[in-house]
Amino acid sequence: MDKLKFAIYWAAACGGCDVAILDINEKILDVAENVDIVLWPLALDFKYKDVAALPEKSVDVCLFNGAVRNSEQEEIAKLLRAKSKVLVAFGACACFGGIPSLGNVSNREKIFRKVYHDTLSTVNTDTVVPRTTHEVPEGELTLPEFYDVVRSLAQVIPVEYFIPGCPPPVDLILTAVTAILKGELPPAGATIASEKVLCDECERERSEEKTVKQFKRPWEMIPDRGKCFLEQGLVCAGPGTRGGCGARCVNVNMPCRGCFGAPPGVQDQGAKLLAAMASLVASDDPQEIARAVEGIDDPLGTFYRFGLANSTLGRVKS
Repeated sequence: MDKLKFAIYWAAACGGCDVAILDINEKILDVAENVDIVLWPLALDFKYKDVAALPEKSVDVCLFNGAVRNSEQEEIAKLLRAKSKVLVAFGACACFGGIPSLGNVSNREKIFRKVYHDTLSTVNTDTVVPRTTHEVPEGELTLPEFYDVVRSLAQVIPVEYFIPGCPPPVDLILTAVTAILKGELPPAGATIASEKVLCDECERERSEEKTVKQFKRPWEMIPDRGKCFLEQGLVCAGPGTRGGCGARCVNVNMPCRGCFGAPPGVQDQGAKLLAAMASLVASDDPQEIARAVEGIDDPLGTFYRFGLANSTLGRVKS
């Protein structure tokens, strides 16, 4: 039996998803026994031209991590779509835009001005910024175009499956790899995670009472390890986040950050979280509730930390 052909690609992301694949430890030997890797820039020296030379739909599965921020990433996403039978959005950035999509609060011009001119450590007397072409004696050099907007993978190309997480946990990766190797993948369009909200999987005690007068940040207190974070006044994304992560953050006494995205039936994770926070304030006075919620530091970055690209906002007018 021929080995399955895998491709793994890293777009606008931190690299943690690639490291998570390596975290399957000795199981990677089983993968190597059953799989030929045709592209993995992190670990192997393949060139894009090698992928372009492959026949259409000759790659069985592509794990694509990262959002789409520039023209190179879009080009490779479309190339891998053409070459792959099954394409998986792997990790929060590919699934929802992730942390890179917080760049959608600005635009290319403002980002370039900040990065290449305004930061205290920058010395740029020639006011140089990245350009897509540059002439040198040997010819013309080209760079990818930096887009104004960050998009999730499914906003660029059709995707069969979604494996969320920042990064995806090892058990979910093994579940997905095992299903691929056995040919037992769920119907296309599925998210390989829990169908529950994270709060339904959390073992912390909840009183269901409105107890919050003001919200705090984790560094301002040592949370009770057995009690709901929200009822202690800590912003926890559990009510608006899909379960299946194994409660990794909660188990080390840190609130959920929301990297598994919106749960089934919820279109906008940020709006869901904002409503959940407002419902916890111990007051029926709308102005008092508003003041408590306004006390949350960086609300857009808190509620849309991983999902701004996929949200109803999409981007903030800049």
